[in-house]
Amino acid sequence: MTKTVWIIRREVWVTMKTGFDCFAETMHWVSAEPVHKGWSDDRKYRVVTGEGKTCLLRLSDAEHYDAKKKEYEIITKYAGLGFPMSQPIDFGMTGDRSLVYMLLSWVDGTDLEQILPGLPEETQYQLGRKAGDILKMIHSLSLDPGDIPVCTKKAKKLKQLSNYEQSDIRFNDDEAAIRFVRENIDLIWKEPPVYQHGDYHPGNLIYTPEGTIGVIDFNRWEVGDPYEEFYKLESFGRELSIPYCIGQIDAYFQDNVPADFWKTLAVYVAHASLYSIKWAEKFGQEEIDGMITRCKAAFEDYDGFSSVVPKWYHKWRK
Repeated sequence: MTKTVWIIRREVWVTMKTGFDCFAETMHWVSAEPVHKGWSDDRKYRVVTGEGKTCLLRLSDAEHYDAKKKEYEIITKYAGLGFPMSQPIDFGMTGDRSLVYMLLSWVDGTDLEQILPGLPEETQYQLGRKAGDILKMIHSLSLDPGDIPVCTKKAKKLKQLSNYEQSDIRFNDDEAAIRFVRENIDLIWKEPPVYQHGDYHPGNLIYTPEGTIGVIDFNRWEVGDPYEEFYKLESFGRELSIPYCIGQIDAYFQDNVPADFWKTLAVYVAHASLYSIKWAEKFGQEEIDGMITRCKAAFEDYDGFSSVVPKWYHKWRK
């Protein structure tokens, strides 16, 4: 056993000894290795039990109990839809009330973002269609009235745009995109609100051994505009696979994409392309450079936001 695994198991064992009685099976874990991927503040571990079962353990500080409890309830709701995903197993607090734990099933396979570029383009497209079908299933869930937010994100988006404008790092010739967002901000949140995954892109999808898609990382779930879920195709999808991006859109809309979708999506893309540069500042120059590169690609795809349908949507089909 490596020192790292020992430290992690010891952390859980110490937690258990303070009153984590409902989680006594930790004593039978064969291994517990850290999972560093992702932006979540949760401490995540890939756990293998003595029976050979692989799980994902997420630990959070006790102050996040209410939010994590709601997240677990949402995961349980999504799990009833039947697509491959991190299934809920257990949730609770340690006996000393210092930590919140969430135990989920492990989705076997390879990160989709790693394997996608090397697959045949038609396979990429079909995987995009599967992703679109799954997203449509999530969005089709009936909303609990208490989960519907009182306010839309319009004010938040405009505030973020102002923060970008006041920052020291700006993208060249960004005025047209800024104007486009401000003039068309009322297009967002016109669709009925839906349950969202909140971070739906190939980095949070798994290519399973069966050749299908599994979904992970629901910690950014929320209720909002269904069209908002698609802007990360431009941010993180198109650099990996344009056929995948097209497939997700086509399947979601059953091959009949409404005209209003494109202009609304363009508002989200323009906003995210600029604000992501400001957002990346806290993570250092490498992340800033990455967001600037993605911003440049978005400006090219949308002709400086004089067009609302990205060039790549039609280009691949020719």
